Amino acid sequence: DLVSCVGWTTADELFSCSDDHQILKWNPLTSETTPVVKLPEDVYPIDFHWFPRNPSGKKQSPSESFVLTSSDGKFHLISKLGRVEKSVEAHNGAVLAGRWNYEGTALVTAGEDGQVKIWSKSGMLRSTLAQQGSPVYSVAWGPDSAKVLFSAGKQLIIKPLQPSAKVLQWKAHDGLILKTDWNSVNDLILSAGEDCKYKVWDSFGRALFSSQPQEYPLTSLAWAVDGELFAVGSFNTLHLCDKAGWSYAVEKPSTGSILSLSWCQDGSQLAAACANGQVLFGHLVEQRWDWKNLEVTLTKRRTMKVHNVLNEAQDSLEFRDRVIKASLNYGFLVAATSLQCYVFSTKNWNTPLIFDLKEGTVSLILQAERHFLLVDGGGLYLYSYEGRLISSPKYPGMRTDILNAQTVSLSNDTLAIKDKADEKVIYIFEALSGKPLGDGKPLSHKTEIVEIALDQKGLTNERKIAFIDKNRDLYITSVKRFGKEQKIVNIGTMVQALAWNDTSNILCGLQDTRLTVWYYPNTVYVDKDLLPKTLYERDASEFSRNPQIVSFVGTEITLRRADGSLVHLSISPYPGILHDHVRASRWEDAVRLCRFVKDQTLWACLAAMAVANQDMTTAEIAYAAIGEIDKVQYINSIKDLPSQESRMAHMLLFSGNTQEAETLLLQTGLVYQAIQVNINLYNWDRALELAVKHKTHVDTVLAYRQKFLQDFGKKETNKRFLQYAQGLEVDWNKIKAKIEMEIAKERERAAASPAVRT
Repeated sequence: DLVSCVGWTTADELFSCSDDHQILKWNPLTSETTPVVKLPEDVYPIDFHWFPRNPSGKKQSPSESFVLTSSDGKFHLISKLGRVEKSVEAHNGAVLAGRWNYEGTALVTAGEDGQVKIWSKSGMLRSTLAQQGSPVYSVAWGPDSAKVLFSAGKQLIIKPLQPSAKVLQWKAHDGLILKTDWNSVNDLILSAGEDCKYKVWDSFGRALFSSQPQEYPLTSLAWAVDGELFAVGSFNTLHLCDKAGWSYAVEKPSTGSILSLSWCQDGSQLAAACANGQVLFGHLVEQRWDWKNLEVTLTKRRTMKVHNVLNEAQDSLEFRDRVIKASLNYGFLVAATSLQCYVFSTKNWNTPLIFDLKEGTVSLILQAERHFLLVDGGGLYLYSYEGRLISSPKYPGMRTDILNAQTVSLSNDTLAIKDKADEKVIYIFEALSGKPLGDGKPLSHKTEIVEIALDQKGLTNERKIAFIDKNRDLYITSVKRFGKEQKIVNIGTMVQALAWNDTSNILCGLQDTRLTVWYYPNTVYVDKDLLPKTLYERDASEFSRNPQIVSFVGTEITLRRADGSLVHLSISPYPGILHDHVRASRWEDAVRLCRFVKDQTLWACLAAMAVANQDMTTAEIAYAAIGEIDKVQYINSIKDLPSQESRMAHMLLFSGNTQEAETLLLQTGLVYQAIQVNINLYNWDRALELAVKHKTHVDTVLAYRQKFLQDFGKKETNKRFLQYAQGLEVDWNKIKAKIEMEIAKERERAAASPAVRT
């Protein structure tokens, strides 16, 4: 009879339930089938779900029990060996769906009577979450197990477990909704129904994708565990789709309606319950990885083909076990099988480095130039390309099963992870030691963060992290925080996706209907007004709605459009060359390049780079080239300052870092200069405070204040200034003499101690 539901325990063991009252155990490797239990004649199974595998983040152990819902209004807790531990009267009419939450602490059931109920682990009723007028066909837990998604006719409803919280409800389909699923990694929702369409939604109920109507009503769907793919089943049809919604492949098996789908934990295999009594097994093949001139394809479960498009050379790579995950970047191919990890150098495909994995299921591989990160159910492991374990970072409440490429970022010296428990926080680790960076405190933002990315090049002290928050604003900040609170600066709005370049610190992002490239994002810390001049923008409306950035290698940006097609864009090679010159301090070459290219954007980048590296001569040339005459004059005045400390302080002022400039002057004993800086900025209170504290130049501050008020025809109202001005005559000749003395003193000091250029 028809098979109603299927579910994997391990990658080599599947259980299936059928209307012939049997529960069978399958081994796809040996093609063996063994009966587990024969259910009573009046029990027709409808849905079943294995108890979660690693509720507490410990080592992954196989599930030992499952919940089975049936047409007699009961759900049954059954052990792996087939013993029925408990049967509970749950609904009037059939129990149409049953799902454990991610921790295994609660069970939700939905029935023909329109009720959604929450049960304890042992099968005790905790609460009735909802009562609808029509049957509830499908139910799913939210990623944090605090909300439940269920269908009600043509509507989808997200109901939090807390009674006072707001319920979200929207019309999702034109026909009855038969199946829903909610992924814990990407937080996206799937729905399918009798209107023959499947749709992708975000957790706020916004439609991200709607398919064309298919031939038949869609009877099943399921997310792969890592949230990158999903499958949809209907009559004699099976679709494999990307998380953005477009379809990779369509199979037409002779199975009747596909009533249930289940992905195995590692995402390499799929099982389907078919109405004609068959169980269908599928394996993912034809996955592709590109890097520069190389193309790697998984042709069979244990075979990869390498194609070099420049010289048409081909290599075949054989593996002992099936390949689960792979990544190709920075001249290395890293492939994880169910038991081992293979590291191939693109220069030599014949001798891979092989080491055994601690856990089975690798869910994510991230590469940097010097090392790579493996994420599995047990933790995070950073390996060198020689196969040596470098570190294994940990943080409180770590859940590795929900990390993906948007929430983890790796560079040569730093690892950043966005936490799921508190989405406003980014944990930052030193890659080599695995310890938290700096003072150990994570980076916090005022709103929830969606995507993070570390830049790949440059010095460790200058490492930057870019991130997009829930409002789709793009921010950048420094990873190293020296005790003080680091400025988090907004550099873009309505940003959908971002990527750093692999060879220089250039950032690209999809901004509303534009593709924007920030040639030198650090400009925002050096001269904020200059940032718009260092951008490259082009219209991105041709890439349709919601395109994604696949990679940004060299001068080529690869985008994936909403229909799944790849688009390659080239940007100017000159900013990358300019970055190389500046990294090597070849300032003359940098100026020569800008003169050759004659591009304002390039000159603006050079100006910001020169100020950041305190090369005043180059900065002067670059600012003059873009017509910023006021800044040229200011740089000239900085050059004429007598001491190195003063010059550094005024450079900090130039970049808008007033506090740092004042601190530097006070630390080096240049008190008058610190007071003068505050006078020039009209920070009168601070200038007077410094003068009184150091018992010097109080008359200078008062004289400048008096002159300022006279120029504007105002009277003094500040009590502190009135207090110190009592009985004090302002003598400008005296004050000028004092100022000249201070400058002379500074000159003598500079002459006595030869300045070291920092």
